[in-house]
Amino acid sequence: MEDRIVKTIDLKATVERVWRAITDHNEFGEWFRVALEKPFVLGEKTEGNITYPGYEHMRLEAVVKTMNKNALFAFTWCPVPDETGNAPLGGMETRVEFKLEPLKSGTRLTIIESGFASLPAGVSREEALHRNAEGWEAQVQNIAAHVESQ
Repeated sequence: MEDRIVKTIDLKATVERVWRAITDHNEFGEWFRVALEKPFVLGEKTEGNITYPGYEHMRLEAVVKTMNKNALFAFTWCPVPDETGNAPLGGMETRVEFKLEPLKSGTRLTIIESGFASLPAGVSREEALHRNAEGWEAQVQNIAAHVESQ
């Protein structure tokens, strides 16, 4: 079984602009469609309600693991919603990394979500991987529209 999702997109925006879009909780919320309640802080949890139509009943929680300015931002989260539609932290987590690489024409953003193979046996790992791969496909387009329009 594959253990990770990798999505790469070349953005027509500076590394600094892309960094702000992924690490400022308000900007992240705009393109990711989540109303985060507090800023991203290394080692701390942030959470908020999903704002994507049809998913407003869902809640996201994430713990920031890495913030290497203009290079790498990473957090862990629960990739599988529970029966209420929430994705609480605790025992069932994957790692999401946003890697930035400067290009002459902008920034190469690589998003990697890993750790699916370590999900508990009762969880459909393949379903979680497939669902999140589709989600990241949409999110790379969302961040492109967000950073390239400003």
